[in-house]
Amino acid sequence: MKNADSKPFKIIVLGGGTAGWMAANLMAKRWADRNVEITVLESPDIGIVGVGEGSTPQLKAFFNQLGIAEADWMAKCNATYKNGISFVGWSHRPGYEGYFHPFPSPIDSHTAPAFYYNSHYRRQGFDLDANPGRYFLSAHLAKNRLAPIPSRNFPFDIAYGYHFDAYLVGAFLREHAKTLGVHYAQANIADIRLGDDGGVTHLISDDGQEVAADFFVDSTGFRSLILQQSLGVKFCSFSDNLFNDAAVVMPTPANPDRMNSQTISTALKNGWIWDIPLTNRTGNGYVYSSGYCSSEEAEREMREHLGLLDSDVDARHLKMKVGQVEKHWHKNCLAVGLSQGFIEPLEATALHLVQATVENFMTAFEEGGFTDKKQGDFNQDISARFEGVRDYIVCHYRTSLRSDTLYWRDNAANNKLSESLHRILKCWFSRGDMKQEIKDQGISRYYALTSWLCLLGGYGNYPEREKLSPPPQDLQRFDLAVIDDFITRCGMNFRDHKKLLAEQETEARA
Repeated sequence: MKNADSKPFKIIVLGGGTAGWMAANLMAKRWADRNVEITVLESPDIGIVGVGEGSTPQLKAFFNQLGIAEADWMAKCNATYKNGISFVGWSHRPGYEGYFHPFPSPIDSHTAPAFYYNSHYRRQGFDLDANPGRYFLSAHLAKNRLAPIPSRNFPFDIAYGYHFDAYLVGAFLREHAKTLGVHYAQANIADIRLGDDGGVTHLISDDGQEVAADFFVDSTGFRSLILQQSLGVKFCSFSDNLFNDAAVVMPTPANPDRMNSQTISTALKNGWIWDIPLTNRTGNGYVYSSGYCSSEEAEREMREHLGLLDSDVDARHLKMKVGQVEKHWHKNCLAVGLSQGFIEPLEATALHLVQATVENFMTAFEEGGFTDKKQGDFNQDISARFEGVRDYIVCHYRTSLRSDTLYWRDNAANNKLSESLHRILKCWFSRGDMKQEIKDQGISRYYALTSWLCLLGGYGNYPEREKLSPPPQDLQRFDLAVIDDFITRCGMNFRDHKKLLAEQETEARA
């Protein structure tokens, strides 16, 4: 990085979208006191795919880092709050046909130990309540359509994510980036020139203009124009154990009477459908495998699910390229978003991976003296992060207790698993110590114990009820009525989701 007396260090982000504008904002914010010039170069002819419209709690940290309050962006992006995800129809085991997957919060330390305990001993064959929805405040908030914003007299932080219009978030971040000094231009790039060292020197537009920079961020989507096409970095497909490669999306009107504060993921014949509530509409998308059904069959099944068989509402069909690049940072190029890889939208990890990629890159770049000295360590870390997320998503399909179609049977029978996931499943089904296994593997930085227990237990991957024994008195450690009362009383400190959003919108317009 050059000093203030020299020419600025020029960074070009090629392609905007949510990923590109996140990168530009984070870099501009962190390097505001350095001699850095950032330009986002977008094609006027390529729109934003907008597949992902949900987030994990890390997105709140992103906005906090930029100093952007929820009142400043949510109403402008038709955003709503997300307490977690309900999985419906992923299991056909009685009592576990659906479960809620929470975002754990500090307040859960009073109730979650009962879930850990009961889950462990249910695996040992004792008849204890081990469905996760009963033990987490966020499940209560989601069930009652409450926003995760507590009253002032409830002094506990609550973890939550958001639902939003991806196009509007990208547009909002573009305007915010300009306030940080980021330049913006439009051009169609026809060629990329490489230097003697194999790095990128210039982008050449279709009208012959040449744009030079010291560093490039590739945010060109699945095309990966710089990293994959020009620099030749290999893409590694995850298709051997993540079968879904397509989606059909179709919005429906928002419910005028209620507003969910959760994502709903419903399993269908050849994949699953998301239900994401925005203030102006409901986002619906069927994620499926083209190896098991055609796009026409998928659209018909989706329309039938939504009650829109005779509707003329347009459906949009998308293709997904699931996997990751061999190197996320190569030469003088960093790939973000779809350019670096994609793991299907089941757990809304796309933006979290962008955020982690950019933040880790900036740290590695700084620690390496603004050279590529730390490039290898960075690539290893981000690749491992992708693999950690991959394992967790694969586990959703591998352990689902649904067998009514070939798609679900093939997923359940697929043993093309990483060594890490093999060990997790062996530990669970052999009634081992899951806490110790996750600690031994060092994978809690991707998904912690709570997430694994909720996923595996939420499906009902326990001994079948007829094989369970009544627990002896000394194992009945927790009074569930007390837990129910505690969570209900905590929930009294939260407000109706729809009403809170309406008030926020009114305040934003004032």
